[in-house]
Amino acid sequence: MIDEIATSAEVLEASALPCAHVVHADPDAPETAEQQPLPAAVARKPVEQKSPAEWAYERLILYIRNFESQLDARHEVAMGFAGGEVGVLRIEGLGYFDPDLITFYGRDEDGAKMQLVQHVSQLNVALRAIPREMPDAPPRRIGFRLAQDWDEPAPAEPQHPAPEA
Repeated sequence: MIDEIATSAEVLEASALPCAHVVHADPDAPETAEQQPLPAAVARKPVEQKSPAEWAYERLILYIRNFESQLDARHEVAMGFAGGEVGVLRIEGLGYFDPDLITFYGRDEDGAKMQLVQHVSQLNVALRAIPREMPDAPPRRIGFRLAQDWDEPAPAEPQHPAPEA
């Protein structure tokens, strides 16, 4: 067994990078969330400083945004839930409540208002493409709305005057 020696910068960089990997049967498959760099706003806070809910929330947004980027104009994203008779939820919102709850807001197949609160240890969703509710309106892309503040530059750090000698 060989012990690798890493500089403190390498250790810090490794702790900030998530461990993600994907393999597709089709070598020409579209790029997936695991293959893309994290938005700067997500990478700014180290994973070990995030609650399980916050980290699950951020990764769900990445998956939703990537899924939506591959949809045609006739479809929107919805989620199916495993392990129950919840059905399909047309996504209208997503939230988290530290340390361990994720909340999905939306409407079911009949248009009834729906909210699902789920513990991160039970998180299991299937993203689905469903026909748009209003075919004449542009498709709603919730993943891009959820992540809109990730693409904005970080606020400048306040400049503190140097202490007088």
